[in-house]
Amino acid sequence: MIPIRTLLPHILDSVPQAIWVVAPDGRILYTNPAAVAALGYGSEADLLGRPSHETLHPYRPDGSLFPASECPMLSPARTGKAVHGDDGWFMRRDGSFFPTSWWSAPISLPGGVGVVYSFFDATELRRYQRVERDRVAAGIRAAESRAAQRRIIESVAAVRRRTSRDLHDGAQQRLVSLLIGLRLAREVMTGTSAEALGLLDQAADEAQAAVDELRELAAGIYPSSLTSRGLSVAVCDMAARCPIPVRLTAECERRLPAALEANAYFLVAEAVTNAVKHAKASRIDISIRLNAELELTVADDGVGGVVAESGSGLFGLYDRVAAYDGSLTIESPMGVGTIIVARLPVPPRDSRRDDGVPPAAAQATHPQ
Repeated sequence: MIPIRTLLPHILDSVPQAIWVVAPDGRILYTNPAAVAALGYGSEADLLGRPSHETLHPYRPDGSLFPASECPMLSPARTGKAVHGDDGWFMRRDGSFFPTSWWSAPISLPGGVGVVYSFFDATELRRYQRVERDRVAAGIRAAESRAAQRRIIESVAAVRRRTSRDLHDGAQQRLVSLLIGLRLAREVMTGTSAEALGLLDQAADEAQAAVDELRELAAGIYPSSLTSRGLSVAVCDMAARCPIPVRLTAECERRLPAALEANAYFLVAEAVTNAVKHAKASRIDISIRLNAELELTVADDGVGGVVAESGSGLFGLYDRVAAYDGSLTIESPMGVGTIIVARLPVPPRDSRRDDGVPPAAAQATHPQ
């Protein structure tokens, strides 16, 4: 067996980590090839006998002097305790600095206590740490951005819901009362000229038209069926109002959180509106499927050729999907039509209903 003392010099010369020994007077007694290479010297002879501290870091990277009495790497010679640092900086032979991680321990030598150093160039490690910090920071910013988007979307949905309710309970009820009053007045007025009765009939017709328009407006702002009966029924009602034929297939066996249902509804509504306005389609197919995630598909047989960056309507779809950590794919070959598929994560099912309303499913075709 080869004695360890014989192997030790070969081991120290072979390890990739820089190692050197400093005498009690602070001069370099030993350096291995890794230390020579890390500091940019030509050979071990260029380092042996030099003052260790002044060779490694006589001054700080900002140019201020760094006295040996403040050097933590030399402290083991005084304290007898090993130390370690991850924020060191060493100077190469050409005067450039590089970050280091280092270890220093006391060693008994003829004439007193010296120190043995072990260090490595931490440039790549620092770069990796910086990249990792940037990645984490970017993830935090993205999460904060999604949370902000979600808050905005939910706030807008709440305003829509409140506005729709106010229209229904306020202005619409007043118009209905006015309509009833006009019709009652028409019935009790006798001996009135035909012209006056015609004006009353006209006023009643206008009031009825206003009621119908207001009801349609309220449904467009935030359909009451979305709150009372859920996503599938609300989309079914939307399909019934669409100016072109819509085929709806809905497989949604339970109610979802109100914010998610509202986001999904308006996502489908925006996709349908885009198809009606721009696709020149003769039919729209809508699919709602709930499994591990909520999958929404809106397909048309229009002109296709949709470019994802071409319109604010698509930006709105991307924003809605991103806010809920979902995914959106758009296939739109020229002349074939467009298929939009959105997938939204769904929270685990809770034994408690979100709103106490039974689940709703729908499968309907609405030809115009």
